Amino acid sequence: MEKSVVKTGKTVEEAKAAALEELGVSEDQAVVEVVSESEGGFLGIGKQVEVKVTANVEDSSEESEEEVVYYGDDESYEGDEVSEAEDAAVAFVAEVLSGIGIHGNMDSYREDDTIYISVSGGDCGSAIGRHGETLEAITYMTNLIANKHSEDRVHVHLDVGGYRRHRERIIEGLADRAASKALRYGKDVAMEPMNPAERRMVHSYLQKVEGVTTHSEGEESNRRVIVSPVASEQE
Repeated sequence: MEKSVVKTGKTVEEAKAAALEELGVSEDQAVVEVVSESEGGFLGIGKQVEVKVTANVEDSSEESEEEVVYYGDDESYEGDEVSEAEDAAVAFVAEVLSGIGIHGNMDSYREDDTIYISVSGGDCGSAIGRHGETLEAITYMTNLIANKHSEDRVHVHLDVGGYRRHRERIIEGLADRAASKALRYGKDVAMEPMNPAERRMVHSYLQKVEGVTTHSEGEESNRRVIVSPVASEQE
């Protein structure tokens, strides 16, 4: 069955990758068309590229469920009492998003030492950026703001448009495949380059997998996680 998906992103590659991922095909199995491209404002913030990707895919009833996961869920949790740190973090995120033209719905709660902030809306691409780089930058600054208003160390978990939850599922899948290859072939497996937050996610996730260990190699822009079979280190 032929299916087309239209996605937006900060770059053609970002929008194309999102569409290919949703269709579950590689680039050589699809037709990619750039629908529109805007320049954006200061420093390119707000730039949007729209692409249309068409491919033959198998019909699956699970597609609608995947869409629900990507754009956020209906899970609600009241959390701990609202603190000054949470108020400051939410206010900062709202100000940043408003500055780049995003006026979505925002929910937040605090559980133990973590402040969870979720933003949903129809056009959150400019707050996510290429491979989530803009989202990571906003999260980093929000952590600084929150900790200025807290005596105890707190951590801010910011998700925009369901991107982080969606990306976490992808990274866990990549980590599982890398671990399986390392165990099957008995040699190191290099994963794709990732930002620091994503590399930490892989290290933490694979700690639960017996028989493999992880470390990072490479310069920052090309730094990646190496998954190694434990047996190879003992030889």
